[in-house]
Amino acid sequence: MKEYTKYAVDKAVELLAIDSPTGYTREAAAWTKSAFESLGYKAEFTNKGGVLIDLGGKDENNALFVEAHIDTLGGIVNEIKGSGRLKIVPLGGLKTENTETETVRVHTRDGRVIEGTYQLCNASTHVNTSYSSTARNFNTLEVVLDEDVRSAADTRALGIEVGDFVCFEPRTKIMESGYIKSRFLDDKLSVGIILGMAKYLNDNGITPERRVYVHITVYEEVGHGGSASLPAGVTEGLAIDMGCVGDGLSCTERKVSICAKDAGGPYNYDMISGLIEAAKKESADYAIDVYASYGSDVEATLRGGWDIRHGLIGPGVYASHGYERSHMDGVENTLKVLKGYLNV
Repeated sequence: MKEYTKYAVDKAVELLAIDSPTGYTREAAAWTKSAFESLGYKAEFTNKGGVLIDLGGKDENNALFVEAHIDTLGGIVNEIKGSGRLKIVPLGGLKTENTETETVRVHTRDGRVIEGTYQLCNASTHVNTSYSSTARNFNTLEVVLDEDVRSAADTRALGIEVGDFVCFEPRTKIMESGYIKSRFLDDKLSVGIILGMAKYLNDNGITPERRVYVHITVYEEVGHGGSASLPAGVTEGLAIDMGCVGDGLSCTERKVSICAKDAGGPYNYDMISGLIEAAKKESADYAIDVYASYGSDVEATLRGGWDIRHGLIGPGVYASHGYERSHMDGVENTLKVLKGYLNV
């Protein structure tokens, strides 16, 4: 699967370059739709703005619904200060502790993009004697625009207004060692993986035994991404999202995570057993873990009232919701499990 691993990462890098915080995902969704269509698959937008793709398959009454998301963490302007600087509130689980001094882009309603930096208020250490002791939160940090603004009127003259989206620079890097570093690997790396599997099926003329649908969602980070849009005949939902790496867990960036339970409860026993067997069959390096603070698209599907079995896999990702890191091996091992589960 080396060829498709590289393809998956290359496509993820393209997608990572497109700003798409929750609520501002139109461009990323259009890219996603086009990427699947370029492989010969039918893709369409959902009313919520996600992308629904049909990968084909014979058994339409036992269909698999694969889910991943393109929405990311970000911010939204909630105040234009008298100084012309911006106060923001978070979208999803954005943390100020790992966004301070980051480059940001403000997207205006009239299509302009204005850069700035997210800084502590009064950020010069030679001036602010309380710099080190100041708590970092959304009240003590602000967006400093890279424009000559000195008042709220100056900022509004640029087209910026309350409700505009603030996007953080992903800083994507692929290392010679195989490590992949970027903000928002959660979950754009998984979208790349699904594209890699779609290319594998297309290149080899494979029609899966069961119908496979893909839903690329756009509201996962706020909890309702996968709550709708299931085609008829779906019996199982498989979320592909980041595997957690940290103390007390066995997953690493080079493994595929198979999640037995997260904050929403246990995943379907039989489906998790099937994913483990798929990993063994394909000789994938895998870990089984329990995540105390985690939720997925497929749980939103269940909460939407859909009667399906559910599972969760994904490449190991360190420093989730921060500057994240994974590895080419984790991507390949996730592809292997997906290949084995589809029996292709």
